[in-house]
Amino acid sequence: MAFEVWEHIADAGVRGTGETLGEAFAEAARAMFSLMVDLQAVHPEGRVDIALTADGPEALLVGWLGELLAQRDIHGLMFARFEADLRQSADAWHLTGRAYGEPLDVERHDPRVEVKAATYHRVRVEHTNAGYVAECVVDL
Repeated sequence: MAFEVWEHIADAGVRGTGETLGEAFAEAARAMFSLMVDLQAVHPEGRVDIALTADGPEALLVGWLGELLAQRDIHGLMFARFEADLRQSADAWHLTGRAYGEPLDVERHDPRVEVKAATYHRVRVEHTNAGYVAECVVDL
């Protein structure tokens, strides 16, 4: 598993890769939160459960990242560890996920930029020879 961040004008791109689609989604979330804080400094003490349904995997990725940002704002948490399980039914894609983190500690977490939203710009979810890739641009 791995994640990557790339610059995009006033935004940033996030990419997660993994052996499974769930791992790629989890790594994309790690990439997004790495823009905001030092992930190594965040203790995974609390847990938030997330369940989403969307028409396709790209919409599910944007929804997943957007819901994580909403949970950050609602609970005042910074997340550093993520789990995502995806499945496809006859008419939709479903995600059951978990995010682990703790309340923001300005001194310890090294706050960076604020990610406002995940966007559909350059959204891509696909299977490659190396595994799965999940990526999109996030608004800073």
